[in-house]
Amino acid sequence: MVRRYNKRVDIAARYEQARRRNLISATPGLHEYILVLDGLKPDFNIGKIFRTADAFAAREIHLIGVNAFNPDSAKGSVRWVPFYHHEDFASCYQTLTEKGYMLTVLEPGCSELLGSCSLAKRSAFVMGHEEFGISFAREDYPDIKAMSIPQWGHVQSLNVSVAASIVMYEYIRQHGEPLSKGLSQKKAGVNSRSDRSVVR
Repeated sequence: MVRRYNKRVDIAARYEQARRRNLISATPGLHEYILVLDGLKPDFNIGKIFRTADAFAAREIHLIGVNAFNPDSAKGSVRWVPFYHHEDFASCYQTLTEKGYMLTVLEPGCSELLGSCSLAKRSAFVMGHEEFGISFAREDYPDIKAMSIPQWGHVQSLNVSVAASIVMYEYIRQHGEPLSKGLSQKKAGVNSRSDRSVVR
């Protein structure tokens, strides 16, 4: 019990430090899409999604019902991607629709498949909780599209950070700006074991 409490306090402190850096350094990403993280667990997936959102220059991230999260798995990218908190989905929905965004929920079993349809230039992709899914009733928001990532295996379940990465890549495939408009990519220090010099 004490260890769990200490872990929460530690995450909150690291989150607060990352949030302050974000307020100073973050600017809207090059691409117009937005990610909506609806009640995700605060441990690892949110940070991983930030990391990919930075790589694919997402405009911003909106967090619903998430007060703090562990920024460690983001590898510093929380600093660069603007993010906003909402108490509930309704306030997030209102904010994004007023800005002209088309919201799309990713969930299994939909007839519309990612990769087989056009994505709106101003897309907001809603990713639900890892176990419980989205926090709202779909029938209350009939204008929100639903889409599935095509899968061929038995489980038909993807980790939420993997699903977010796939939808971001598909958006970039359809609407991505030329690489020359982004930041220049640095070469990795070491590419393979054969590249390493042997120290004797």
